[in-house]
Amino acid sequence: MKKNLNTVFTTRQYMLSEDFEIYYYNDKNYSGVNSHSHNYYEFYIFLEGYIQLTVDEHFYTPIPGDMIIIPPNTQHSCICTDSSLPYRRFVFWISEDYYHELNALSQNYIYLMQQAILKKPYYFHFETIELNAIQYKIFCLIEEILSDRFGKETMIKLQVNDLILHLNRIVYERNHNVRTDEKKSLMEALLELINNHIDQNLSLEYLASQLYVSKYYIAHIFKDQLGISIHQYIIRQRLTICRDALLCGMPVAKLSEIYGFKDYSSFYRAFKKEYGISPQDYKKEHLKIPME
Repeated sequence: MKKNLNTVFTTRQYMLSEDFEIYYYNDKNYSGVNSHSHNYYEFYIFLEGYIQLTVDEHFYTPIPGDMIIIPPNTQHSCICTDSSLPYRRFVFWISEDYYHELNALSQNYIYLMQQAILKKPYYFHFETIELNAIQYKIFCLIEEILSDRFGKETMIKLQVNDLILHLNRIVYERNHNVRTDEKKSLMEALLELINNHIDQNLSLEYLASQLYVSKYYIAHIFKDQLGISIHQYIIRQRLTICRDALLCGMPVAKLSEIYGFKDYSSFYRAFKKEYGISPQDYKKEHLKIPME
């Protein structure tokens, strides 16, 4: 991760904000929380650990990817059953006032919360790909909350509503047998990240840290979706840009330092392997000008 996005856990069970609060907890020594209720909606997403939840007299032993939505005034508690793993989870609180604000915008935002009221509480499981996409959105939101950037409050509101709608869409489409493709969402984020930073050092470790997923996972997904490795894709993208820059008159010697190759010899070998001739010969052949 780029920074510590973990929140130190407290037993506080009331909101400081009038609208929403979101937290990522990673606790190595967690004793539990006594039975309590509150006057807001809680989205609880379990990531790791050994705990048992009691919600409205229902018992849950969650596994990674489980989400439980707890409506207002619903008793719930949590105990740790084994401390050999850290207890990691997201906790997302939405006030009743913000619920009504969302409802005024669109009922699409409140589908899950309505389900929670009807089913008391509402339980759902996300598959690995779905969970990774959700984690990415949540960590981006927490980073924005911790930032001091221009337009911060506007961006936070946009990201919160996007997250809520995203969660609703996944569950609604699953409940109504609508096919989804979360791999596409992760791939779109990965491709956008690569293409927007093509001139930088795009190691697997860097890409994984930006998307908050395992480097082995994104390598597998990428190869599965496109049939080539991330490294091969990056090289091809850089070579395409270099080829276009070459044909626009950019000196050959400048290409490697501008477009992310570690040195000219690496660029030369990659270019010749891809196009069958050297950069100088390619430029001469296509522009019909003398070699530099």
